[in-house]
Amino acid sequence: MRRHRRVKILATLGPASQDPAVVEQLFVAGADVFRINMSHATHEGMRERIATIRALEKKHKHPIGILVDLQGPKLRVGEFKDGGVDLKKGDRLVFDNRKTPGDATRVCLPHPEILRALRPGHTVLIDDGKVRLHVVEATHDRSIVEVDVAGRISNRKGVSLPDTEIPVSAMTEKDRSDLDAALAEGVDWIAVSFVQRADDIAEVKKIAAGRALVLAKIEKPQAIARLEEIVEISDAIMVARGDLGVEMPVEKVPGLQKRMNRLARRLGKPVVVATQMLESMIQSPVPTRAEVSDVATAVYEGADAIMLSAESAAGQYPIDAVATMNRIAVEVEADDIYRSIINAQRSAPEPTGADAIAGAARDVADTLDLKAICAWTFSGSTALRVARERAKPPVIALTPNTDTARRLSLVWGVHAIVTKDTADVDDMSKRACKFANREGFSKEGDRILVIAGLPFRTPGATNMLRIAFTSSES
Repeated sequence: MRRHRRVKILATLGPASQDPAVVEQLFVAGADVFRINMSHATHEGMRERIATIRALEKKHKHPIGILVDLQGPKLRVGEFKDGGVDLKKGDRLVFDNRKTPGDATRVCLPHPEILRALRPGHTVLIDDGKVRLHVVEATHDRSIVEVDVAGRISNRKGVSLPDTEIPVSAMTEKDRSDLDAALAEGVDWIAVSFVQRADDIAEVKKIAAGRALVLAKIEKPQAIARLEEIVEISDAIMVARGDLGVEMPVEKVPGLQKRMNRLARRLGKPVVVATQMLESMIQSPVPTRAEVSDVATAVYEGADAIMLSAESAAGQYPIDAVATMNRIAVEVEADDIYRSIINAQRSAPEPTGADAIAGAARDVADTLDLKAICAWTFSGSTALRVARERAKPPVIALTPNTDTARRLSLVWGVHAIVTKDTADVDDMSKRACKFANREGFSKEGDRILVIAGLPFRTPGATNMLRIAFTSSES
């Protein structure tokens, strides 16, 4: 299952892709990681999808990543006597904590922590920003808001607060239950929604305790203000452009996408670009030209992965969407300009032996036009360091740890193989050559680069590289 591209494709499973045959078609079409969105999945549904993916992995003998996306706190207004109200610009509405149905003058906001956090001047967005209001007066149990952008507010519509930091965890009781269930099933990645601060990620990592890696979804202005510390503590980040574009001016999102991508690469953390990438393919077999350009931009930037949401979960053409994304990525990476852009983003290696070896591996591989960089790794850190360098040859990660191989399926340019641990340096080179040939990365007489840490199984001890010649006996 060698992919002829470096960027990975993350496909969301849903009603349109719950059949095991469709999941297999998505994998064959190009999906490297599957996302299960707990906003819509039950625990039983999650288990069924995980079982389908693991059976597919066994059939194709190739590691597949599974990402479980926690719902996070969903803020909503209460209910109205008549199901909703139509508001005009300049109208005033009271948010309070009374449970009685609302009307044109007031409605319950059943989140006391919000009422306590709102301040005059704060913006309140309803229904993904379709209705915009601002706070005029605020006390601990009620706020008066004035309408800036008119529209209808109906029962249980979502509330976004771009100016307000909510003093609650990014995890609800539902999220805790979902997290426990996901960890029990051995998933590879946990995505945390509506992150505001580094502590939100630390909380999940403490519970996960290394059983899964933790990805921060960046979708709130509060996270942008603390971006570097959030990226530092996270195992990966997602540029969640949908909610980010609701809570911030949409014209700022492209620049933020580039900023996050480059920061994550500098810190050696995978970055996923998500939301509305091929949105029209929910109902159309072909994307718009603008969508193709959007996907291409993320690939040109060197993102580790690009994600499909409703396109593969609920759309009419889930397999076509994955195949289209795959074709775009292959075409972009074949463009001469692509390599020059990737090279221009390269950061200086950190002053550690492991990073120096990874940087040297890139230089040697590119200078000698080697066919592959084979990284022996137990924890995945060696492969991650090499991937950060964005070398021209693909990275083959050889590991005895199945969990590591699955987690690396999200990482740029990494082709992971599960194999028994190496016995010594000569065995390490010989078997690396064998796998490079077997997987179609090299042929007899080609040269590859082998990188590892000695002593073996010592995380972060990457300290050796060797050029090896493949042969027919490899």
